[in-house]
Amino acid sequence: MTEYKNIINGKEVESISKRRFENRNPANWEEVVGIFPKSTREDVEEAIQAAKKAYQKWRFVPAPKRAEILRKAAEIMIERKEDLARLMTREMGKILKETRGDVQEGIDTGLYAGGEGRRLFGRTTPSELNNKICYTYHQPLGVWGIISPWNFPIAIPSWKIFPALLTGNTVVFKPATDTPASAYELVKILHEAGVPDGVVNIVFGSGREVGEALLEHPDIAGISFTGSSEVGRRIAEVTGKNLKRCSLELGGKNGQIVLEDADLKLALEGVIWGAFGTTGQRCTATSRLILVEAVYDEFLAMVKERASRIIIGNGLREETEMGPLINEAQRNTVHSYVEIGKGEGAELYYGGEIYQEGECSKGWFYKPTIFIGVRPEMRIAREEIFGPVLSVIKVKDLDEAIEVLNNTSYGLSSSIYTRDVNRAFYAIERIEAGITYVNAPTIGAECHLPFGGVKDTGNGHREGGWTAYEIFTETKTVYIDYSGSLQKAQIDTWEEQ
Repeated sequence: MTEYKNIINGKEVESISKRRFENRNPANWEEVVGIFPKSTREDVEEAIQAAKKAYQKWRFVPAPKRAEILRKAAEIMIERKEDLARLMTREMGKILKETRGDVQEGIDTGLYAGGEGRRLFGRTTPSELNNKICYTYHQPLGVWGIISPWNFPIAIPSWKIFPALLTGNTVVFKPATDTPASAYELVKILHEAGVPDGVVNIVFGSGREVGEALLEHPDIAGISFTGSSEVGRRIAEVTGKNLKRCSLELGGKNGQIVLEDADLKLALEGVIWGAFGTTGQRCTATSRLILVEAVYDEFLAMVKERASRIIIGNGLREETEMGPLINEAQRNTVHSYVEIGKGEGAELYYGGEIYQEGECSKGWFYKPTIFIGVRPEMRIAREEIFGPVLSVIKVKDLDEAIEVLNNTSYGLSSSIYTRDVNRAFYAIERIEAGITYVNAPTIGAECHLPFGGVKDTGNGHREGGWTAYEIFTETKTVYIDYSGSLQKAQIDTWEEQ
């Protein structure tokens, strides 16, 4: 067990409150992973002032130099990948195969940022006037508040922090209280790589105290948040009143369509991984399986048989296929949705139970759960559960499948399995989602491509790839007139020839 402190202006400091909270292993609640400060508005104020001061120098460090530091951070992460993965599994529960992937996504994001330092391209364009040049370039905004979730404790903060720093901003980072240790290690690595004091600050604590203090502070230029749509609306409300930049990546209710010409074995691998990977605790998790009548019975039996063989247990064991839910409250939420589904008239086809066999009795485990007879209007088909619960919906054909898939307030990820390229493109055009996979599950985003969704899934920004750098910058337009005379655009557009 380790006692951690906030990192403000490059130094480890206790919270002014002197209060602490425990970070426990969801697979074994008796194990305390670490003890962290329960910070206050005063701690946030100190961090913001450190970031504000550091911004005045960091913004003028050439972008390629900033990129070299971020690339070095990625290289350190490569060296420590296994240690970071094992720590992450202990504090949030998902299996080692997945936590290694989580760290790798942070590594990939850092390496991408390392190259992007020489690709922060602006535009040059002809002027409508003689002897005049027009171009644009990107400028940082200032101090950013980064608020990240617990399900990807390194990958998601990397999506936000690397682009923010590369573009010349400074950061005050509030990680989720369920996964603070992984966040702490990421910040330590950034400092070790050479990020100057004050450029990245981490303040541990609750959303109510630390998060709200970030939202409301006049020196915070923008907020980047990943989490629930409910909290996202609150953030948008507060930042909107103060005209702050705000990037929101919120919930999902993602569907996988399987048509009669699909490779059913491939589709089976996809739905099992999409629905039960990370114990369903992904915004991109496959929570709805939409099957055409022709393959419904056959494929449903395949899904049940494979779900029954999923090995549940501590994620530190290499053979484990599914770990625990993050905490008792989340397990209770999942179980309450199972009861809601039964109450709505859906048939519980498999699972629907707390799992407490052997050592799993010490953690927050739940069986993979499948509902059939689900109607699109049911809550289990429309609301984000964030657990290993799959709702199966039968449809007549592709058009009905697309209609059902779109029948939700979310629009993050989607999937279709078919061998017919024409129907694949037909679906791509009509599905209302920010991401569509063909012959792949709803999870599996790559860091060099835009990530985000439509409707209640966010507010239009896209993390990942080149689009992430647009979030953290303003575009400056420059006009240089070397004519030596006053030229009036739209009036003196051209001279008489």
